[in-house]
Amino acid sequence: MLREGLFVVIATCVALAAARTPPQSENIEELLKNVDARYSDNVFEDASLDVPELIRKYRYPVEIHEVTTEDGYILQMHRIPYGRDNHNVPGVRKPVVFLMHGLLSSSADLVIMGPGSGLAYILAEEGFDVWMGNARGNYYSRRHVRLNPDAILSTAFWRFSWDEIGNIDLPTMIDYALEKSGQERLHYVGHSQGTTSFFVMGSMRPEYNAKIISMHALAPVAYMANNRSLLLRILASYSNDIESIASLIGFGEFMPNSVVFTWAGQALCRDEVVFQPICSNIMFLIGGWNEDQHNTTMMPAIFGHTPAGASVRQFAHYGQGINDRGFRRYDQGSRISNYRTYGSFRPPSYDLKKVTAPVFLHYSDNDPLAHVNDVDRLFRELGRPIGKFRVPLATFTHLDFIYAIDARALIYNRVINLIKAMDVNGLEGIAAVEGIEAMEVLEDNV
Repeated sequence: MLREGLFVVIATCVALAAARTPPQSENIEELLKNVDARYSDNVFEDASLDVPELIRKYRYPVEIHEVTTEDGYILQMHRIPYGRDNHNVPGVRKPVVFLMHGLLSSSADLVIMGPGSGLAYILAEEGFDVWMGNARGNYYSRRHVRLNPDAILSTAFWRFSWDEIGNIDLPTMIDYALEKSGQERLHYVGHSQGTTSFFVMGSMRPEYNAKIISMHALAPVAYMANNRSLLLRILASYSNDIESIASLIGFGEFMPNSVVFTWAGQALCRDEVVFQPICSNIMFLIGGWNEDQHNTTMMPAIFGHTPAGASVRQFAHYGQGINDRGFRRYDQGSRISNYRTYGSFRPPSYDLKKVTAPVFLHYSDNDPLAHVNDVDRLFRELGRPIGKFRVPLATFTHLDFIYAIDARALIYNRVINLIKAMDVNGLEGIAAVEGIEAMEVLEDNV
């Protein structure tokens, strides 16, 4: 059944690619006249620009950095060192905020909604040195010192999950950002898988907790016992076989960035096209239903950057968590393989008590991937959970943390206030933050 489904997907993609028509081009000088718009000033152009080009287009400073992990993956990071309109003096040392994207995403998520709405831009204007990571295997980190991601007879490049992203990628990128910025510690903001990988890092590399001033988990994903995502529940049914089947077919990558998605976003998902509701329903199917916060106009730009690619094993690992109802390392598929890898027949659980960095969980009632009950369990088991914030909108969903029309008012402003309070007065300053009454605080940690 899974094999048949994969062939259908491939056939559909081929058909779409064959029908692809190039998007209309416009004069770049004309586009730059309206760069102060709240959102993208041209969704079609923004769909085709990469992240550094997007940032330059909107007149923000940008730096491209590359770092190689201990196991040979070459990761690209994007930095906005200062603001465009405020806090815009180069060379001034600023607090560092490290942003990490979710599954099938990239650093594009943090800028795609445009100045005034993209989290990276907002943080730069608020006086932060903004670093955006890219996990191994996505569009910007799809290289290795010796392995080929496109090899036909080998899927060796893709034999990783978010276990390696948290255990290897995050520490490598964090160390690099701290070294280049001249800081000893930083603030971390992750979305979805960007939170999962942080909890992996804090558990497996506990020395990195000391490098984190505060961690803000947007739509936190660790336990998934109550997961309501139809896509992940279907994949969970094949979690023990999906990687083996994919390897037999000859691929280890799932939904790479492609001109097919860019074309579909522009041809099928733009305003006033009859197929646009189908595009919206695809996003709702993945992240939950919330029409009021869904910006349909931005879909061509979003589909130009997302999906950005991931390994099949990343999905399989989440599927194992749904089936197991725990938060464990990747199940290698047999008791012998697990014993060789971990020294135990079952994959060990991540020890969340070792996550001692100050953690703030930001969650919502209508999130199918980060259920309230799973967030509560995570909060209880973390080594130093400082607070939980429920989004004050009952319909808010998983993807709304990145793409919602009112994400700044509902989420980002509070995150920024908490970060600033931690910078000035540490935990003692948290009680003065606006909206603190919506947070459950563990008094012993404050």
